[in-house]
Amino acid sequence: MSHDEKPDAAIISAAINPSDGENDYFITRGGQRYAGVHLLIDLYGAAHLNDTAYIEATLMDCINASGATLLNMHLHPFDPTGVSGVAVLAESHISVHTWPEQGFAAFDVFMCGNTKPEVCADIMKAAFKPAHMKITEQLRGKVIDTADNNAASKATNHDK
Repeated sequence: MSHDEKPDAAIISAAINPSDGENDYFITRGGQRYAGVHLLIDLYGAAHLNDTAYIEATLMDCINASGATLLNMHLHPFDPTGVSGVAVLAESHISVHTWPEQGFAAFDVFMCGNTKPEVCADIMKAAFKPAHMKITEQLRGKVIDTADNNAASKATNHDK
């Protein structure tokens, strides 16, 4: 699917209204439904950015405090410095990329369902003690109502 194409309305509708009655794990914010909350957390002037075990322990603190479920975690230390990795969650993921020589770290926290991704920002601030922190929130997968879904489907089918 190109960046300009819209997702198939039938797929969106099935995700939003599962036929088996199971929890679809979408969230509601301000009366609108979304697939999840995506936080981009940038730390400047931060400490412990080359300590893989410390980063792993901090990610575990985030996972536990947010109510998420860890499926798998992999962190890769670079030589001479830096760590990149991801914690794959049942509710999505947390990723990290560090540049210790610059004191910079980029965290990506995406969660759906009954989780609290926002607690990760406070945990990261306490753990890495950044001089400055920037948090950007994106609400992902906005649910389109049925009338809009039908219009999107017609527009997508016409474009094919």
